[in-house]
Amino acid sequence: MTEKTTTSPVNQDLVREKESAFAKYIQEKGLKTTRQRNTIVNVFFNLRGHISVEELLKEVKNVNPRIGYATVYRTLHLLVESNLVEERRFGDGLARYEGHSDVEHHDHMICLECGEISEFYNPRLEALQEKLAEDNNFQIFRHRLELYGACKDKDACEGRQNTKKAARAHGG
Repeated sequence: MTEKTTTSPVNQDLVREKESAFAKYIQEKGLKTTRQRNTIVNVFFNLRGHISVEELLKEVKNVNPRIGYATVYRTLHLLVESNLVEERRFGDGLARYEGHSDVEHHDHMICLECGEISEFYNPRLEALQEKLAEDNNFQIFRHRLELYGACKDKDACEGRQNTKKAARAHGG
């Protein structure tokens, strides 16, 4: 799957805050802080979007080619355990990990043809959910809304599909 990319730079203060929270979590668990884990965490939080293990591994190897799949996978698992990262599954069989968004709470639209993932936030939708809960004597603790469909811009969608096919053909 691909997704709309944001052009705003990653907030480095937020990256440092997440790295610090992860280091505290590792210490509380009695685990060792390692250079490899630190590299993975830094790379992850400097990325945007919904990242698969394979995508993160590719980016991590640009920094340290000796870091392997298992180390990336285990570190992502620790990030999820620490509640700094959320694991998402969008129906393509891959676990994707999300740590940054331009808005704290958001929902997703997923194209079933090209795999693009778009984030959105709608205050009217949030208010409607709260009203529905109130009308039904229900308290919402959390929710997840994923809309599955297809891009209306068929040319762009087809272009993303072709880019994905080409990347797979070249081992990407």
